[in-house]
Parts: sequence; C-alpha cells; structure tokens
Amino acid sequence: MIKGQLKELPSVSQVLHEIKSDISLHNRYIKEIINCEIKLYRKLAQANKLDFKRKEIINRIINEVVRLDQSSIKNIINGTGIVLHTGFGRAPISKKIINRVANKLDGYINLEFDLLEGKRGYRQNHLSRMSNAIFGSQSSLLVNNNASAVLLSLNSLAEGKDVIISRGQEVEIGGSFRIPDIIQKSHANLVEVGTTNRTHLIDYEKAISTTTGVILWAHTSNYIVKGFTKEVPLIDLALLSKKKRVPLVVDLGSGTIISTDNYNLPKEKNIKEISNMGADIITFSGDKLIGGPQCGFIIGKKRYINKISKNPLHRTYRCDKWTIAFMEETLKTFYSEEKFDSSNQSLKLLTTPRKELIARGERIIDNIPKNKIKVLGITLEESLVEAGSGSLPLKSIPSVALKFRPHKLSVSSLAKAFRLGSYPVVGYTKGNVFYIDLKAVLPRQISHLIDSIKQV
Repeated sequence: MIKGQLKELPSVSQVLHEIKSDISLHNRYIKEIINCEIKLYRKLAQANKLDFKRKEIINRIINEVVRLDQSSIKNIINGTGIVLHTGFGRAPISKKIINRVANKLDGYINLEFDLLEGKRGYRQNHLSRMSNAIFGSQSSLLVNNNASAVLLSLNSLAEGKDVIISRGQEVEIGGSFRIPDIIQKSHANLVEVGTTNRTHLIDYEKAISTTTGVILWAHTSNYIVKGFTKEVPLIDLALLSKKKRVPLVVDLGSGTIISTDNYNLPKEKNIKEISNMGADIITFSGDKLIGGPQCGFIIGKKRYINKISKNPLHRTYRCDKWTIAFMEETLKTFYSEEKFDSSNQSLKLLTTPRKELIARGERIIDNIPKNKIKVLGITLEESLVEAGSGSLPLKSIPSVALKFRPHKLSVSSLAKAFRLGSYPVVGYTKGNVFYIDLKAVLPRQISHLIDSIKQV
C-alpha cells in the first residue's frame, strides 16, 4: 500500500514540464519549492496517508508555485485606527508623491553629482537647505532611521566618554530598542541621574565631570509617569550644557513640523520650538508625524553635524536615492506650522474630523445589504485611537469604528476572513466583538471595504 502511494509521487522534471512560462521566479527557487512540496507528500505516503493521485499532486504543487509567485507584500486596509502602524509600514505614502518620485528616479539621477559645477556633489545637499530652514537648524543629516541617528550622534560626540541621562528617560520602544543599549553600542559610558519619577537640575550638574561627553535628553514616547514627578525643563538643561560646554543631544523620537493643537490633535512641541530651546543636536524619525519614508534626521549646530558627518559609521547609515527623493517630496508638503498639503497622507488621516468619519461609516452601512448587516451584527460607534509608533503618546484621538457582532461565525473566524479576502482588511478584536476603525482607512479604499464586507 505504501509502495503504491510512493509511486504516485512525481519527479521534479515532471512538475517543471507542467509549469507555465509566465511564472516570474528564478529556476532554482522553483525547484526548491517543488522539492519541498514533494518531501511533504512523500512523508504522507510513508505514513500511508497519501490520498491523491499523481495528476492532483502535480496540480497542487503548481498552485503552491503560483501562490509564491505573488508578492507577499500586499496593499491592505488598515482598520486598527492606528495611522502610524509599525507593522503596516508606519507613514502611508500617497500615490501622488510616489508618482513624483518614480518620475525623478527613472534611470540615472544626479545623486552625488553637481550639475552646475560638473563635479562630484554631496547627496545631503538635496535636502539640507530646505530642512535647515524648516527645522530652524544650522545643519542637518539624513540617516536610515532614528535609532541610527542616536547611535551615530553619541558615538561621534561621546565615544569613550560619559553620557548623562535621567533614569526616568531610559526608554524601551518596540523591537526591544533600549536607550541604555544604544549608549553601550556607541562605546560611551552610561551615567544615570535622578530617579524614575524625579530628576532635578542639580542631579545633572553634580554628574558632569572631565569625562562627560554628552548630556542626553530622551522623549518618553510610549509612556508617561504621573503623580509625584519632576522633570528638568529642556531649556534649563540647554543652559546648563552651554555653561559646562557639554553638548546636549535630544532624542525627540517622533518629531512634528506642524503645530498639532491647531488640528485638534494632542499638543506636542514642534521641531523648531525644540530647536529654539538651545539643544546642540536633535534626532527624530522621518516616517512618523512628518509622514515620510523610513529615515532619521540629525539636526543642530554646524560644528557638531560636521563631526558626525565625518564619522566612518556615517557611511553605513546613509540613505539611498529613494529615501532622499521621498523625503524631499514629503518636506514639500509643508507650507508652515499651520498648513500642509493633502498629499501628506499621514497628516490627512490624523486630522480627519470625526464628523467626516461618521459620514463615511454611514455610507458604508447604506451600501451593505440589510441581511448582511443583520448576520454580521454591524453597527457604527464612536471610538478613540492613538497615532501609533510612539507619536503623541497615550493621548487619544476621536474616531469612528464599524462594530461587528456576528451571529453565525466566531469573531476570530470573521477576522481571518477579512484578512484573507481579495483586499485584505485588518481590524482588531475586543472580547466577542470585531472592529474596523475608519481613522486609518484611506478614502479611496471605502469602496473596497464595502466589497470586502459583502464578500465575507
């Protein structure tokens, strides 16, 4: 019986012969997929559990090859309400900006070539003048993320020296990124001052010595300490660093260009305000509240930026042409602290008022058959969401969500059905209820969402 089942197994060449020529995979990868699948069917045959004939096995293997020929990266509907969702690529980029960048980067570009002088140029020059004006800094660098911005700054300014930081700011963010670990990897020495809940200016002053390289101030981007607390105002810390001639490095985490309170978002000091307080170096992400690609900015005093740019590590963290081009277009979406262009998709989503989201929700429900609404138990209710990725920490933003209380299937089954639909939808579950929040659903995706609900 087992021998008969083993005879049903096809050879690699037999499967290859049946595969259509429109598969866009490397031949070795196709063979690897086929071999893996044949091994699985062989195990079934050896256990006397193979119920398929050769032709069906070949078809099943070909289906797996076709499946893997499709990109695993898919355009999804973000129904979590979290606009800057790390798992979904943080800041969504609009098609308008993508098209502009694609048109510029089609073929060769003058990434490091000065067309006016006819000689080698500097890639940072494509951004530096504009970013310095927007951020209120003397100089700036773009690197591949904020973690590398912090590490590169500390290594350049404090290698072999002490980095002073409050115990209340030794943060850990997603992916186990810890400030103490970054300080250690920068080959500097961690010097903690104050306590978890209270740190005074005198604590910093007492810790400064001839071995001090940097005073580090880190934004507590994903938590807040309440109650009996004390934090040294940044402006006071800047005055101390100037007095003691020790550079002050500020890890701002997210960083915003707009005045958030003008758009009914939780208040957060913008980058220029922080820059005006006297910090020598400020680092922040480009793919959070700025709304650009994954990258990190290092801005500040020219003499310190020059030193950082000459660090050999800088080359390992530098950005490619895509990141620079996307960030240039992103910065062009800002007109002032009060005004930005709607092509900045992150800010457009974050600032969409609840009233408008309610109208979208009602439109969705109006386009769903009544029997489907009844079976899935769909209602519309107000919700509160967070920006995500440590931006505007622990401060809620008004939103609206579609609420599902299905009668004929479990909530987990409903969530899976949405995820595996023709247009994947990812929501969230609370108890026995499934939600699709509309805060991060793009306006152009509303019709797709309606179709997805109909198809479940």
